[in-house]
Amino acid sequence: MKQMEINDYKGRVKPSWCPGCGNHAVLMALKKSMAELNFQTHDTAIVSGIGCSSRFPFFMSTYGFHTIHGRALPVAIGLKQANPDINVIAVGGDGDGLSIGGNHFIHAGRKNPNITYIMMDNEIYALTKGQCSPTSRIGTTTKCNPYAWTADRINPVLMALSFNTSYVARGYSGDIKQLEQIITGALRHKGFAFVHIVSPCVQYNKVSSFEKIKELVRDLPQDHDLEDRVNAMKYAFAPEGLYTGVFYKSERPTYEERFNDVIAKAKSIAGDNYTVKDSMKQFQ
Repeated sequence: MKQMEINDYKGRVKPSWCPGCGNHAVLMALKKSMAELNFQTHDTAIVSGIGCSSRFPFFMSTYGFHTIHGRALPVAIGLKQANPDINVIAVGGDGDGLSIGGNHFIHAGRKNPNITYIMMDNEIYALTKGQCSPTSRIGTTTKCNPYAWTADRINPVLMALSFNTSYVARGYSGDIKQLEQIITGALRHKGFAFVHIVSPCVQYNKVSSFEKIKELVRDLPQDHDLEDRVNAMKYAFAPEGLYTGVFYKSERPTYEERFNDVIAKAKSIAGDNYTVKDSMKQFQ
């Protein structure tokens, strides 16, 4: 098996994000993490939805699936179910994952598939030139909201914790070293790993700039108990700053393991020649 290096993951398409976009750092952090874990390109698939960050598969040399808006997670889960031996990474933005894709996010946490989901949150719909997203802050102005955005914003980390997602972390694209550590932990985790990355948009969001986000970012305390989900929620909900690091980590059976248990149980009852068609006969 070849020992992978960062450049081995470089795709044929040059990143088309704006200069200074936080997604460049996320791309580099993921490449470093994959190289550290020696992920082979032919054993890895990156699935995305629609949006600036969802262009990710084009910039990598792995297998890629650029699916429709908000559907990265169900495609990624199906891909892992069909071929459990490959590494499956879903990527997308706050609009893709929390608006039209919000229900898929809920059920992924509940099912615990053995995949990693990286959400790059710039608090805006940037690909379509700057409309407010589910994470936009009250007071944000855009072409569609020239006076002020008035809806409360979604807290992705708090959401993931409430769904009992088995690995929950937040990173900041301005701190690539910590980001690499968080992503590496997510890729190592057995189960659904959610990484929320605050990745400022330098073009369409002037409210949440790198300068303003940097003032809010702070590391989780070193003595934070990773198994204490309730306490993790307190940090996710904290008004005094934007905490980064691993909020919660737990081990429980994955969706694939539970599904295989069901198949084994069915075969023990119906015999080794059992097929899905057999289970439908009772309804005919």
